[in-house]
Amino acid sequence: MTEISFHFNAPDKLGYACRLLRKAFGAGSRVVVTGSPEQLRELDTTLWTFGALDFIPHSHASAQGQRVQARSPIVLAEAPRSAPHQQVLVNLGEGLPEGFERFERLIEVVTQDDGDRMQARQRWKHYADRGYAIVRHDLAQAQ
Repeated sequence: MTEISFHFNAPDKLGYACRLLRKAFGAGSRVVVTGSPEQLRELDTTLWTFGALDFIPHSHASAQGQRVQARSPIVLAEAPRSAPHQQVLVNLGEGLPEGFERFERLIEVVTQDDGDRMQARQRWKHYADRGYAIVRHDLAQAQ
């Protein structure tokens, strides 16, 4: 069963995602990131400019062939069901990520925005109603 965690109170969703992906890449994890097309385009740009000394290799599912995707440790995909990796899924979007149940782990990133929090509550309820154990990480308390 997929391990689900919510990372609440992210002050900057894309900045937090970049730090999370840097950590995952350093640990050798294979990650799929899903969200809206705009979020993924912005994340792609942010990953290239995130740090002067950091390179976080990634590819976009819609722009690359399957061979490149399979070799890339991080894949940005609007439709994660078709992504090559099944280890970690990071959801930056508002809705339930399609095919999340095939991943070992799902990380939901949630900002302090009221609308984002409301959408996250609906996803939390969906997962809890289906018997998934959920871990809550409050990023405001971690600081």
